[in-house]
Amino acid sequence: MTVRNAMTFPWRRTQRFWGDLYQSLQVQSRVIAALMIREAMSRFGHENIGFFWIIVEPMLFTIGVMLMWTLAGTEHTGSIGIPAFALTGYSIVTLWRHIVGQATVAMRSGVGLIYHLNVKMLDILIARSLLEVIAVFASFSITYIPFFLLGYIPWIRDPLVLVGGYFLTAWFAFSFGLILAALAAMNEAVERIMNPLMYITIPVLGVFYMVSWLPPLAQAVVLWSPMVNVSEMFRSGLFPADIETHWDASYVAIVSLIQTAVGLYLIKIAQKQLRME
Repeated sequence: MTVRNAMTFPWRRTQRFWGDLYQSLQVQSRVIAALMIREAMSRFGHENIGFFWIIVEPMLFTIGVMLMWTLAGTEHTGSIGIPAFALTGYSIVTLWRHIVGQATVAMRSGVGLIYHLNVKMLDILIARSLLEVIAVFASFSITYIPFFLLGYIPWIRDPLVLVGGYFLTAWFAFSFGLILAALAAMNEAVERIMNPLMYITIPVLGVFYMVSWLPPLAQAVVLWSPMVNVSEMFRSGLFPADIETHWDASYVAIVSLIQTAVGLYLIKIAQKQLRME
């Protein structure tokens, strides 16, 4: 009997650990889903099309830019075409700006929610980011379909590369947003200067150019930017195989992982400071 108990005890302990983990994940997934619904309702309400504004808003912005470039007769996109170039570029920049922008104000605006038992500040940040990820991808898809049917945009060449580039963009933006969210919670000046800084970062996002259009030295410089890599990766999934792209997914993943670790540490410090205030 003693031998049997000694053999079965580690198994029972492991089984209990995985059971508790699964239950905790269920609780936190429900919390995040509820926070996403709450955020969407608070931003868009029940009037008119309600939740769908979160999809329509970036979609209208993207279509507007595409039409503006087309009417202006911009020709620098070459064989790619203006609609495909604009749609991919502005989908990426919209995702980047929305995730980082929401993260910057998330901690101060959501501090009242962390007094609920199961709500953590990380849950609020994840919920806001997931809402943007879903909305921007939905707006990209809804915009893409009619332009593809009209022959202005090619069929997606590699869906896995396109989706991989999109979610790497989301991860990098989220990890960067974690750091900014903590810094903004600890110093309100960070929140004030973020809007102008977001415009300054546009040249290093890679949305207005392809890396292959640049001279070799400039290519080496801009590829240090993770956002240039994910922009090229996203476009590589959509554009034909003869369009040259430059990207390194592993580089973006490593940078995002480091930023996530730093961001989680800073969030822990900032959350304690907000509780004391």
